[in-house]
Amino acid sequence: MPALNVEFSDRELEDLRQIAKERGTSMKALVREAAAADIARHRALQEGAEAFRRFFASHADEFAAAFPDDEPAHTGEGRVA
Repeated sequence: MPALNVEFSDRELEDLRQIAKERGTSMKALVREAAAADIARHRALQEGAEAFRRFFASHADEFAAAFPDDEPAHTGEGRVA
């Protein structure tokens, strides 16, 4: 399995040791779990943003009618979604 060396300050390393000890886990498992959680969060945010973009694009005319003051000034060209 690929690995990654990560550098921590002395304070961060001591904090990691303490947290791992409190949780009854290894530092390696603690750091891996934190990284995996951040990766999952990042993917979920990307998927949510994409779902919002699709929803907004499919309802652009409704949003424009509901919030006309937020529409860009017309240049005479068609709407770009």
